[in-house]
Amino acid sequence: MSTPNGFPQHSRVCLTRSTEGGAVQDLQAKKAGKAAKKEAGGDGAPSKIGTPISETLKLLPEELKANMKIKSITPRPPRKPRLERAASLDEKSWRKWRRFRTSQESLTDPNETSSSNGSLQEASPSPPTRGRASPCNPCCQQDSLHSSPDALEASPGGKSRAGSSDLGKRASEISSAFGGLLRGKGFAGGKPRLSQIMPARPLPPMELNVASHSLRTANRIDSDCLDYRHYSQHKFGRVSSSLSDSRLQGNGTLYDNCSTDSMKSTFSVLTPIRAKDVRSRSYMEGSLLASGALLGAEELSRYFPNRNMGIFVATWNMQGQKELPANLDDFLLPTDPDFAQDMYVIGVQEGCPDRREWEIRLQETLGPHYVLLHSAAHGVLYMSVFIRRDLIWFCSEVEYATVTTRIVSQIKTKGALGISFTFFGTSFLFITSHFTSGDSKVNERKLDYNKTIQALTLPKNVPDTNPYRSSSSDVTTRFDEVFWFGDFNFRLNKDRETVDSILNQNPDTDVSKLLVYDQLTSEMSRGSIFKGFQEADIHFRPSYKFDIGKDSYDTTSKQRTPSYTDRVVFRSRYKDDIQAVKYSSCPVIKTSDHRPVFALFRVKVRPGRDNIPLAAGLFDRDLYLIGIRRRATRELLRRREQKDQRSSSICSIS
Repeated sequence: MSTPNGFPQHSRVCLTRSTEGGAVQDLQAKKAGKAAKKEAGGDGAPSKIGTPISETLKLLPEELKANMKIKSITPRPPRKPRLERAASLDEKSWRKWRRFRTSQESLTDPNETSSSNGSLQEASPSPPTRGRASPCNPCCQQDSLHSSPDALEASPGGKSRAGSSDLGKRASEISSAFGGLLRGKGFAGGKPRLSQIMPARPLPPMELNVASHSLRTANRIDSDCLDYRHYSQHKFGRVSSSLSDSRLQGNGTLYDNCSTDSMKSTFSVLTPIRAKDVRSRSYMEGSLLASGALLGAEELSRYFPNRNMGIFVATWNMQGQKELPANLDDFLLPTDPDFAQDMYVIGVQEGCPDRREWEIRLQETLGPHYVLLHSAAHGVLYMSVFIRRDLIWFCSEVEYATVTTRIVSQIKTKGALGISFTFFGTSFLFITSHFTSGDSKVNERKLDYNKTIQALTLPKNVPDTNPYRSSSSDVTTRFDEVFWFGDFNFRLNKDRETVDSILNQNPDTDVSKLLVYDQLTSEMSRGSIFKGFQEADIHFRPSYKFDIGKDSYDTTSKQRTPSYTDRVVFRSRYKDDIQAVKYSSCPVIKTSDHRPVFALFRVKVRPGRDNIPLAAGLFDRDLYLIGIRRRATRELLRRREQKDQRSSSICSIS
């Protein structure tokens, strides 16, 4: 197939600079002259379609060849690199997008003309420098186009007629063909004209903005800082690209627009705070819904979007043992819930002699994410309150009080210990007690309860959140959320043989058959004790009384009946504020005749006012440092033991 100019469509011309002597040039000139004379003296028959351009060049007369001046292009050395400042991810993505848009506009612009990096240039009159015209295959020709500017791609031609009068026209056609080729195609820098690609049908809408409450909670997102991205772009020119939307969107990942916008800051990855918000904040006086209040609704929504926090409450009668469990992970960090809780409250009865060592072990187990907000003791009654370290700023001053129920005893083993404080706008009261022991002493235990609710003097300085619903004769009515836990010593009203037969039927048997004989369940249903309190459903075996270090119940001569002596009960001023998530025991800790009992709760938190005495981030710093140091040392020892085990080898001689 040929084009109207008479040149084959796939013909190629490779013009190279000749470095040979003048003899070779004269020989080529004579051959070209003879071919031209032969063509001029012909009968004027049309040339063949497949005549290559190299043959056409040979037909040109010497005068025309002298006027055609072809100059090779000498490649220039590369330019020196220009120093530029490093661009951020946002700037790189913007430049890439801009180049793409520019290329689209140029493709759609009908008036735009492509530019080439090289073209045939006319030089001053000089003897023509001709090179050999050697046939090349398409692959070599394409490679030569990119490697050398002397290698040119010829345009297709059409039919031509022989004759001396057509030689000038043919030369001009060749020149225009070369020029048009260079202007249209160019070299590697030319812009190909491509048709714009359009989708066959409208694309379906895609929503990438998802509402993630967990992400909002983890990243402390302010609702009033959603427009900070636009503000910082206008003010500072760009936003930090530590977590950019382009990276999230480029990977095709769903993202929370509010989260990524609020996390962007010009100076850090912390949540940005406007200067006007800092000016308007008052940390000692505030309104419930005031903007910028430390304990207000906005701050509460940042940390708890659904306004529910997790609380771990545990009780354990340690029986005064000096030996502590080697590992408390199964006790404080059960594997059932995926996440740790926001607050840990542990009450101990008949605690170990070294109370400080017990608290260090708790800090070591919970790790650096938690701090000891407060701890108190009443004889051998201990209570420790741990809270996440980033929540201590929203706690009021912590107050505590004690009640002794056995005045005759020199050692305070029976009594109650209470700790209270306000978190945001919700007041909490935690009480751990050790009531009178004995299978038949139910009335004595009820007296212990009544004395505790009357004699426990709380709160002291922290104001009541709802004084209109409080009673001076019952401390549990003066707080929004109350958790009472300890060794209540209520037993099962059944003989040992019957209880053993029920437990031996099936290890996973329904314990509701045992709860029918439970003294505490019976008294609570009558309303004679723990009025207004609730208890989660029990699905674990009795926590008392075990042989130390074993899973068997009392095998001594006393043959005490297994009972649910260790309990956790709760009450709230508002309905459904407390939801029990888990209620169980920890059978792997066997250093005492009691098994630890714990409960997990979801508690609703309300906003508060800033006019309460704040703890101002106060916690036990010395305990924190000792616990973290021990935790790091334990981890290093564990890794060293693993390394020694891998490096050790056993040699056997057979």
